[in-house]
Amino acid sequence: MIRLALAASILLLALAPLRAEGRCASKTPASNAATARIVFDEILSKGLIEENERIYHPDFVARGLRRDVGRAEDRAAAAGWRQMAPDLKMTPLRVVADCNLVAVHWEGTGTNTGEGNGFPATGRSIRVWGMTFFRFEDGKIREEWTSFDRYEFLSQLGLIGE
Repeated sequence: MIRLALAASILLLALAPLRAEGRCASKTPASNAATARIVFDEILSKGLIEENERIYHPDFVARGLRRDVGRAEDRAAAAGWRQMAPDLKMTPLRVVADCNLVAVHWEGTGTNTGEGNGFPATGRSIRVWGMTFFRFEDGKIREEWTSFDRYEFLSQLGLIGE
């Protein structure tokens, strides 16, 4: 948890100069926060994958641990999570918005009854927490960084030692 808080702090400091550019309209943070909630409430929880086209920037990049991916691959990953856990529920616990940046602390629950994103069906339930940071451009999600405890996730699935 300390590593997660440290990573979040470093990310906010790294992105702070973007706020100084003065591109923040008065209603932008609330609008961006509402859009970020769509990712969790509509795309991931309800499986409305097509919402990706409406809320993600054409040049979207998801910044990953090992590599970055574009909009099409990110959309496929969202569909993969739904295949892996058809009852997936992604709940935004806290949403904080500041100009073109939105931070979401979330909880994900579901039952791994299908194959998806390279994971076999295990029949096990999962409950994980994580954080996602979004950067908006022109009212759409332009960049995304997500962090969660992958070891705990794999352990709950029974794919590594418990």
